[in-house]
Amino acid sequence: MSTTLSAVSGFFLDLIETFVIGLSLFLVVYLFFMQPHQVSGMSMEPNLHSHDYVLTDKISYRLGTPQRGDVIVFHAPPAAHCPAGTGCDFIKRVMGLPGEMIEVKNNSIYVNGTALKEPYLPTGTETMANAFTNGRVVQLGQDEYFVAGDNRTNSSDSRSWGPITSKNIVGKAFFRYWPVPDVSVIAKPSYAL
Repeated sequence: MSTTLSAVSGFFLDLIETFVIGLSLFLVVYLFFMQPHQVSGMSMEPNLHSHDYVLTDKISYRLGTPQRGDVIVFHAPPAAHCPAGTGCDFIKRVMGLPGEMIEVKNNSIYVNGTALKEPYLPTGTETMANAFTNGRVVQLGQDEYFVAGDNRTNSSDSRSWGPITSKNIVGKAFFRYWPVPDVSVIAKPSYAL
């Protein structure tokens, strides 16, 4: 009887130990290395869709800085008017880097006077200025990034509320893992500037 009891208690202790170690590893990965995010809304269509799930790399920007074309997750700025208490995060593409001059005109985003060619946008995509960029050239500060959604007509982004800073960036979205038919690495485009 005591041998059976000892075997059962040993099994449960091993099970608890495995669970605690697994939970600890999950928390370390989640808090410091990568985190899942759900895309909410149409702002990144046709490249990412509402209800897609992506993994966000949280370590890259501790070792380096965001690059043009990176798809990033960041805490929404107050000017985005997210509902209070929602912890609202946005997912957008980095268009402008610290120190650059950004202008939205002629259906394009201009960086230092040169229109960006964006091959990931469908033909006919309209890139219009909005409240923050209408009729002005934006000079980015040394810790500011200009971001925009790929679905330019349905995106609340830097064109509306201005640049974001690195302290608000959660990380770089690098892998779409749901839905299964759309599983893919989120590619970073190259730009001719």
